[in-house]
Amino acid sequence: MFEAAEYIGIIAFAVSGFFVAVRSRLDFLGVLVSMFLTALGGGIIRDVIVGRIPYAFSDNIPAIVILCVMMLLFLLRFHTRASIENRLFFILSDSIGLISFSIAGALIAIESALNLTGTLVLAFITAVGGGITRDVIINEVPFVFKTGFYGTVSLLAGFCVYLFEKADILNFYSITGILVMGVLLRIIAYYRKWSIPLV
Repeated sequence: MFEAAEYIGIIAFAVSGFFVAVRSRLDFLGVLVSMFLTALGGGIIRDVIVGRIPYAFSDNIPAIVILCVMMLLFLLRFHTRASIENRLFFILSDSIGLISFSIAGALIAIESALNLTGTLVLAFITAVGGGITRDVIINEVPFVFKTGFYGTVSLLAGFCVYLFEKADILNFYSITGILVMGVLLRIIAYYRKWSIPLV
């Protein structure tokens, strides 16, 4: 379940990182860095916290997947399309990445015998850590801090994984349910412009 969630998140967030880089008019290297940070940054931070060798450093497949996604997007000329990040394809890929990585982070927390707080922290960091790092590097306010319900949905997904584990009903079907419901909630929240109160 972890590997499935991890690879779904890598592909989805690589697409998201590509669109953010194109919007910021970065060069080829900038696009590559943006994709790697978005797709792998959160997982690296997560693994360091729990004392594991980062998955991205012990397996070549994540890097190969990102390179293949980048080449495909360039071949399909997505870099020439204006305002792509406001379209459904971007929102969908970003939402899938958000929930997939939240689930992956929560699963690692459970495997490491962490409590609810640890599970929520790892779910959140895995999902948004890479995006925050990317936005800081390109000198933007991190996306998670200015978009309503983005980080909140990540925490809800992590909480559901923890709750299902305690209820002994954590399996492929319940994980799939969390993924589908989380993505739907994120998309609905985006288009209905739901947000938590501003300070």
